[in-house]
Amino acid sequence: MPGKYPLLRPAEIITALDKRGFRYKSQRGSHAKYSNGTRKVIIPMHSEVARGTLRGILQQAGIELDDFLTLL
Repeated sequence: MPGKYPLLRPAEIITALDKRGFRYKSQRGSHAKYSNGTRKVIIPMHSEVARGTLRGILQQAGIELDDFLTLL
């Protein structure tokens, strides 16, 4: 599935980011903020995270898609 962003639940994304050192910081409405000390990531807490939004999350986190998929 290289090059394709999957549809995922926020919990799946959070679990993968947790493996890279991202920790919960705060939440405002339906958007949670996670940080690893140097980078901040905003995750929408909706039923599914859209593919384009996942792409943006990975850019914010500085994680390549292939690396992210191995974390899942």
